[in-house]
Amino acid sequence: MSACLIRFSLLFSLLLFYVHPVFAEPPLRIGDRRELFVDNALVDRLSGESDIHLQHPMPREVVFKFDQPWEGSSSGYHTIFQDGDLYRLYYRGSHIIVSEGRLNTSSHKQFYCYAESKDGIHWSRPELGIVEFNGSKKNNIILEGRGTHNFAPFKDENPNCKPEAKFKALAGSQSEGGLFAFQSADGIHWKLMSEKPVITKGAFDSQNLAFWDSDQKTYRTYYRVFSGGVTTSKIWKPEGNRAIQTATSDDFLNWKNVADLIYEDSPDEQLYTNQVKAYYRAPHLRIGFPARYIERGWSESMKALPDPERRKLRASSVERYGTAISEGLLMASRDGVHFKRWNEAFLRPGIERPGTWQYGHQFIAEHVVETKSALPGAPDELSIYAAEDYWHGKGGALRRYTLRLDGFTSVHASMKGGELITHPLIFEGAKLSVNFATSAAGSMRVEMQTAEGQPIQGFTLDECADLFGDTIDRTVTWNQKADVSTLQGKPVRLRIQLKDADLYSFQFQK
Repeated sequence: MSACLIRFSLLFSLLLFYVHPVFAEPPLRIGDRRELFVDNALVDRLSGESDIHLQHPMPREVVFKFDQPWEGSSSGYHTIFQDGDLYRLYYRGSHIIVSEGRLNTSSHKQFYCYAESKDGIHWSRPELGIVEFNGSKKNNIILEGRGTHNFAPFKDENPNCKPEAKFKALAGSQSEGGLFAFQSADGIHWKLMSEKPVITKGAFDSQNLAFWDSDQKTYRTYYRVFSGGVTTSKIWKPEGNRAIQTATSDDFLNWKNVADLIYEDSPDEQLYTNQVKAYYRAPHLRIGFPARYIERGWSESMKALPDPERRKLRASSVERYGTAISEGLLMASRDGVHFKRWNEAFLRPGIERPGTWQYGHQFIAEHVVETKSALPGAPDELSIYAAEDYWHGKGGALRRYTLRLDGFTSVHASMKGGELITHPLIFEGAKLSVNFATSAAGSMRVEMQTAEGQPIQGFTLDECADLFGDTIDRTVTWNQKADVSTLQGKPVRLRIQLKDADLYSFQFQK
């Protein structure tokens, strides 16, 4: 080959390099779905005084007290979801007495109970007439016997779901043989889908969840194991920390693809519950609220016991009553296995008062629901529910907390300003909507860039109108125009400048 031809070939190769950009990874195809900042998948660079900021739910009222005779101090493992105009609450009714180094389940066996609400705040116990308690069926009990330790229902969104199985649940314990599959047509009257457990290898002494994953078109479950646990043909021997596994199923009976959850940059911690479910406003994101279990030593009341009594406690399962604390965390995943877990507490134990800073406190219910704001004219908000006063007194309670829609985390910048640049994205839509908040002096602006990071004429920062205020849905404009349809289907980056502002989510809309 001649020297001239070699030089031409090199020149042509360089030209192709600059005309056809080479990406380290293919652009993220987001279509018209809503995107949140609960992980790092969208973020290429953060600069200035900006970061991904963990938000915290605001405490509201106690919405439920477990004060009926079939309930009690260890009523828990709550499941809450919205079904049309109705909010449904499922919870275990049980009572534990802890005193003088002894733990017993005293007054009654465990039941599973049902309550309902029209607003997510005011709840009632319907008299269902299903299970007898102390000679009467005038109660809200839906289940007794097998599965009543951790019954966790959901409404099946599988389009091929049969009417008689519109509601499903997994429940069971190691002593019962594992997790059993239940079904119901109305969410109240339940029966087994199989007489045999459908998952047998695990610990299961927690709230074990399942749901229809509309993003992956499969049923998915999350359940309790112990890290390093040893499985034989008959028994699971726990070793190490409380941990979480996941599996998938086509029919809710045969489970496969078992995997331990993998966390990004997180320590090996004791995770009691998991509370993972697809976030209804962005179903490709699976958001969980695991309970972190921490041993912090003896409380003052336990220290006051005589030495023999303290030794009894250390040798019994009641030790956690005096030594353990729990709080709620936040984690999120795009594939159901790899999670970004925020190591800082999402829901702290809070100000010290009766019923807090103890085991079982801030066990978050599964999952979030949308409720009306108490502020006239304000948009709906997210309600999150968590337990308090657990294992103490005659009965615990369920408190409501609130967040703005999509408000788990935000891209935050101080008054000095900061900037976010996303990875290349491919979207579908004609306008860009943002969920954000600023101070009166703060602002936000958005620039559309090529995949190589060059500003696109007509969509530059200088052409973007200043965004300020506090809203869950504001359309971005450039030169007083919102139409971005000419850029759909092409790899673009978003360059977002913020000053004393928070960006919670964005969505390209049609």
